[in-house]
Amino acid sequence: MNDDGAWPPLAGPIALTQGDPAGIGPEILARAFAQASGLMAGCFVAGDADTMRRASALAAQDGAPALPVAVLEAGAEARAVPPRCIPVLQVVEPPGPLAMGRIDAAAGRVAGEAVVWAARAALRGEVAAMVTAPLHKEALAAAGFPYPGHTELLQAEAASHLGKAVADVPVRMMLANDELRTVLASIHVSLRDAIDALDIDGLVQTLRITHEALGAMLGFVPRIGVAGLNPHAGEGGLFGREEIEVIGPAIAAARAEGILADGPHPPDTVFMRARSKAGVPGAFDVVVAMYHDQGLIPVKYLGVEQGVNVTLGLPFVRTSPDHGTAFDIAGRGVADAASLLAAVRMARALAPRAA
Repeated sequence: MNDDGAWPPLAGPIALTQGDPAGIGPEILARAFAQASGLMAGCFVAGDADTMRRASALAAQDGAPALPVAVLEAGAEARAVPPRCIPVLQVVEPPGPLAMGRIDAAAGRVAGEAVVWAARAALRGEVAAMVTAPLHKEALAAAGFPYPGHTELLQAEAASHLGKAVADVPVRMMLANDELRTVLASIHVSLRDAIDALDIDGLVQTLRITHEALGAMLGFVPRIGVAGLNPHAGEGGLFGREEIEVIGPAIAAARAEGILADGPHPPDTVFMRARSKAGVPGAFDVVVAMYHDQGLIPVKYLGVEQGVNVTLGLPFVRTSPDHGTAFDIAGRGVADAASLLAAVRMARALAPRAA
């Protein structure tokens, strides 16, 4: 599908949270509306209008005028906004002047509040999907949000809406590009805590969520490669026993449920085996990684600009670009919107269609 062409209508608009205003989030949002009018049709920014006006001026390239900001009264109005405008729904109190590229509690506040607003709108069915621009975890914490990142915040909002305990709404992070997909058994915890938390029940749950969510996305039962934790997947217990005592039994339990899980495989080769190259599928449709960096490094090495983060297990669609706030280049007008555009394409592919 051409990004400038017409895309199939969705059941509602897509909410794009503006991210940390001291980072590149607002800039890549403005650039996305300038570069891909068809893809961005029916999308709107949930955030602050003045922040997006500054970002639009920053994102203007090659002498082109900055795109105007169209202030909405409701997200549903996004569908009527003409191309080459940036629709913004003011959902936060303006943060006031901020220094670019610096951690600031005020920036963390507006970034977090925009995510909360969009999540609740998605849970109420007012938007078809949400795409989150990057926020800064330290700024979020400085603003008083008790969550280490987007995933945990969204999980808490979903649990509250459903009247459930957070533990009863299990979610997992999937990173994907055109060549590789990985799902993480643990997310934003220290490596020591990730290893300590590894258990059979939790890993079976990860495999079950991966099987169900990815199967719904792909339309067929996914082949799941499972990475080991230790070098050479433990080498029969010589380098650790987690593969024997936890990972292997979890795979066996998942296979008994009809899940096509295979492993544990040495983590230094399983991602290469799963990689799709030149349109030829790899040995697996997805790899389940045992901890955050084990799964993210291979995907990001293949190209951050095309990576997409998808939260599996939520009762709504959420995607995001596979990069952070990039404080080192914020405010310079050089940020690349490619990963954000990929996240919007993914959200459109997963979101419910109009009746």
